[in-house]
Amino acid sequence: MARDTTDQTPLSSVQELTDYIAAGNKPRERFRIGTEHEKFAFFRTDNSPVPYFGEASISALLSGLQKKCGWEPIMDGDNIIGLAEQNGMGAISIEPGGQFELSGAPLETIHQTCKESNQHLATLREIAEPMGIRFLGIGGSPKWTYAETPHMPKSRYEIMTRYMPKVGTKGLDMMYRTCTIQVNLDFSSEADMRQKMRVSMKLQSLATALFASSPFTEGKPNGLLSWRGDIWRDTDNRRSGLLDFTFRDDFGFNDYTEWALDVPMYFIVRDGRYHDCTHVTFRQFMNGALKGEVADPSPTMGDWTNHLSTLFPDVRLKRFLEMRGADGGPWRRICALPAFWVGLLYEDAALEAADALTKDWSFAEVSALRNVVPAEGLKAQFRGRPLVEVAREVIGISKAGLQARGKLNGEGQDESIFLAPLDEVLAKKATLAEDLLSLYHGRWQGSVEPVFEDYQY
Repeated sequence: MARDTTDQTPLSSVQELTDYIAAGNKPRERFRIGTEHEKFAFFRTDNSPVPYFGEASISALLSGLQKKCGWEPIMDGDNIIGLAEQNGMGAISIEPGGQFELSGAPLETIHQTCKESNQHLATLREIAEPMGIRFLGIGGSPKWTYAETPHMPKSRYEIMTRYMPKVGTKGLDMMYRTCTIQVNLDFSSEADMRQKMRVSMKLQSLATALFASSPFTEGKPNGLLSWRGDIWRDTDNRRSGLLDFTFRDDFGFNDYTEWALDVPMYFIVRDGRYHDCTHVTFRQFMNGALKGEVADPSPTMGDWTNHLSTLFPDVRLKRFLEMRGADGGPWRRICALPAFWVGLLYEDAALEAADALTKDWSFAEVSALRNVVPAEGLKAQFRGRPLVEVAREVIGISKAGLQARGKLNGEGQDESIFLAPLDEVLAKKATLAEDLLSLYHGRWQGSVEPVFEDYQY
């Protein structure tokens, strides 16, 4: 989320919270694809991280892009922290460690998504190159320690940085040293949301395995294929991970609301100032817990939408569904991740097939898979067979779904071509992380430095 909301509409009931989410229902013809991707900014002279302040810096990149594109600057006090497209269709934001993120516009096809990311990266290069800055597309910071990683001057991140060590051991690594590719997808009804949430929640660990690309930490192998995936196992388990109630056949919007109400808040914004609210849940806030602590303690719709953006389950529900399981990666994977999920969730026969495949997967089984995938990837065993065999079935369903969409959308619109990086993973039975480790032990001669050259945008 590029900008925290300041909608002052007062809240008086829990039903209003559920109604807000349910208002995401839309007819199929209005379904869109919103792709987000993050990347690490580094100086090409020594592969060091890019600070926020200075002539060659994150703030200079944002200011340069603002002048080039004319997007509206998003400010936190005196600091530029992002850009919003004038029509509100897309945004650029910065993650806590300076990871640069494009939150793409809601688009109709993966072809458009690829074009968008291409244009973004080309424009970004134009601004960054004179500063000696380039960008790395993998899932985890391969070299820099936490102490070496810059901190962005963003108020919500200051609150999160203080809070994370209280609720897990790996939250600061999540914030400052990981990158992801995500896709946001629509639903038409509560029943449609339920089916899509159920299928995608069960398959997120498969996405983690397929897109694993974070095998290095502080200059050496970390013993994992998706360090990022492992980090999410102990970040803040009250607000992240698998949600057991989404496995139920009667799960609905209100179940998510009731869960979200009992998750501690991060903040509220009043008159442009962030107030630390990590000591209360949203339900307690609704019941008056902040009276006497802030000048305006009554909850607003803006507070609710901001709270929803601070919840981190493997699939996040807002007015759309957000797929959160994949590591960041090279450009082709920015197209492959939305293609994978669109093929599964946006075509009826594919969604039914994916639902049938995963129907009897239990919460315990999926949790166990989630725990082993960061280390084992596609070699993990699921129900007595390697996960790569499950992957082959699921990618086959996704490909059929994309091809069916192509027939509906007309000639030349087949989006299944964007699954090619995943077909390569299946053919080799090896993830990108395993390719990186082979390079490290081979041509790179025990150094992670070449990753900055070989996997830059």
